[in-house]
Amino acid sequence: MSLFIRRHGRPSRIVRYWLPVSAALLSGSASMRFLTNRREEIIQSIVNIGSTTIDFWGNWVVHPIRKLIGTIRHDEKSEIAIMSKNSLLADRASLERMVVDFVRDRPDLHQGVVADTTAIVNSVKEGDLTPVLKAYERDLRSPFVGTVRGDLIRALLIQIQKTKVDVEIAISGIDALLKSQELVFGFVGLTPGILVSFATMRWLGSLLGSRRGLRKGKQRHELKRGLRNVARILTSSEVLSNGTVAYKDSGQLICEAEALLQHVKIIPGSMQYEEFREDIQDLLNVQNGVDKQLRVIERMRWAYLQ
Repeated sequence: MSLFIRRHGRPSRIVRYWLPVSAALLSGSASMRFLTNRREEIIQSIVNIGSTTIDFWGNWVVHPIRKLIGTIRHDEKSEIAIMSKNSLLADRASLERMVVDFVRDRPDLHQGVVADTTAIVNSVKEGDLTPVLKAYERDLRSPFVGTVRGDLIRALLIQIQKTKVDVEIAISGIDALLKSQELVFGFVGLTPGILVSFATMRWLGSLLGSRRGLRKGKQRHELKRGLRNVARILTSSEVLSNGTVAYKDSGQLICEAEALLQHVKIIPGSMQYEEFREDIQDLLNVQNGVDKQLRVIERMRWAYLQ
């Protein structure tokens, strides 16, 4: 290729660059027209992406963290519940009053003896509705009379209220179980947002890290190339009788060493600059002789390029 260029010469700049310049102009104008025509849609898409990111962070990370902190601090607003707090107490108190009133209105249930209200209330708390069930069984023998008198309907309504209380007791047990595992549910609700955020940050870190790795690899290549040039100068230089290199080669060695030193200075965190500077000083000490200088290069190679 170089022989062909020397023989025929390079083509003119117009011949070399007309195709990429034309493609750039055509694609650039088309891109500008596309951006101009779709400007509002592009802006709206960017706004939607930003709002989606903010909403995701707020709803799936910040809000679950606040609820989790409230759970740890035993905040009442953060408690899990599937029924209202005082619902069971109110329904049970209503059932107790209904049973007490029913027994008082039916003297035949306690044979004229004054009904013990406390005993009735305690029985209702334990789920015992024996007086009501006895009256219900009697009214079933003559349902028409019991319906007209109203006792049968009252007994049915009391049993419905008793069923409601039993259901609420079962629900309260489930509610207590949920509250005992509230911290676990908080962590479970927080996990998806944390995982997605961690995966996103990991992906961004790997993307930036790959670019940083490419830059660092290029810098290490430049360092290796500089050490090769220094070794080439020493091996191809004219050695004087005292074992040192000639002044011309020594000057080239100083230039290459200074270039190496300046290059290492711009590499962030790759190596200790002061240590590398000491090695450069040992390398430039021509009084040590070429053999020791080559050993210094070998030391720098395994110290900084391994």
